[in-house]
Amino acid sequence: MNEVRFWPDERQINVRPGTTLLEAGRRAKAHIRTRCGGRAACLMCKVKVPDQSGLTPANLNEKQKLGSLMGDGFRLACQARVAGNVEVHIPEDPLKAAVRKLLAERQEEDGLNVPGKDE
Repeated sequence: MNEVRFWPDERQINVRPGTTLLEAGRRAKAHIRTRCGGRAACLMCKVKVPDQSGLTPANLNEKQKLGSLMGDGFRLACQARVAGNVEVHIPEDPLKAAVRKLLAERQEEDGLNVPGKDE
């Protein structure tokens, strides 16, 4: 069994070699976005794996889909298979990032408009 850790969810799970990161994430309840059901078609399941020694080498399909992103440590969770212990960094969902940014801007605006705040 190999240990897979998911960040920023701080979840971990032990899985058998050959398990995809997408399946490991599902079992660990770490949310990895996907739309195509694991067929490497949507590219939504991109994850960052700084040390890829715990994964099998990327297949041709994954290399073609990711291109230069592979050099930055990205893999497709639906294609990358566990071969050892590995840490996986799940990027923030773009919708959540947009909402978080909007909330921060609103809080900043509200803080600037509070009477007596800067007095």
